[in-house]
Amino acid sequence: MKITLIGYGKMGKTIEQTALQRGHQISHKIDVGNQQDLHQIKKGDTDVAIEFTQPESAFENVKYCTENQIPIVCGTTGWLEKRPIIESICQDKKSAFFYASNYSIGVNIFFKINQLLAKMMNHYPHYEVSIEEIHHTEKKDAPSGTAITLAEGIIGELHRKKGWKLDEIIDNQINITALRQPNVPGTHTTFYQSVIDTIEIKHTAHSREGFALGAVLAAEWLKDKQGVFGMGDLLGF
Repeated sequence: MKITLIGYGKMGKTIEQTALQRGHQISHKIDVGNQQDLHQIKKGDTDVAIEFTQPESAFENVKYCTENQIPIVCGTTGWLEKRPIIESICQDKKSAFFYASNYSIGVNIFFKINQLLAKMMNHYPHYEVSIEEIHHTEKKDAPSGTAITLAEGIIGELHRKKGWKLDEIIDNQINITALRQPNVPGTHTTFYQSVIDTIEIKHTAHSREGFALGAVLAAEWLKDKQGVFGMGDLLGF
């Protein structure tokens, strides 16, 4: 399979290594120094694009690919207010778009456990829920997309919570704390705290390899498909 890498930073390079190990070819590498080259790529030049860039550039990258029927796997967070536009283009052009806030298989199992626990906690209103996320200092958006996905999973199951807030405690909102520390791939913890005890579930990433493998698996799965997909489709949840 021919893969275009959009974003060739630490994550892009890790995805490249994983893709090559799995027998794929890297047909194009698009980064800050050659962004204009993306617009030279057409349907048939590559099988799937994998996009890990920055929030300010992700929308245009994804838009170009979906408009030109280049299947794209996107892992950039912080731009999803424009996602409905991409979904509309994808439908009109019969293209393929795969999005996840986190491509780690373990994190997506963690998401399901998080939802199950939230549903159980409807019966125990004396527990207050909160989320903490820790990432490397280069990460620009806060809270992380993974933390937002965790919060949305809780909101969908825990009736007393209607939304989330960053570093702000409001009764019907989930408080998310975002910390930035050197060389942390990603740590996410959901807390349920009462006066007598605390329940917590945590996922700790040890490296970028898990994210890279998930992104390449998504690209393999997306090839020759049409529509809008996510990790639930890939994993069969």
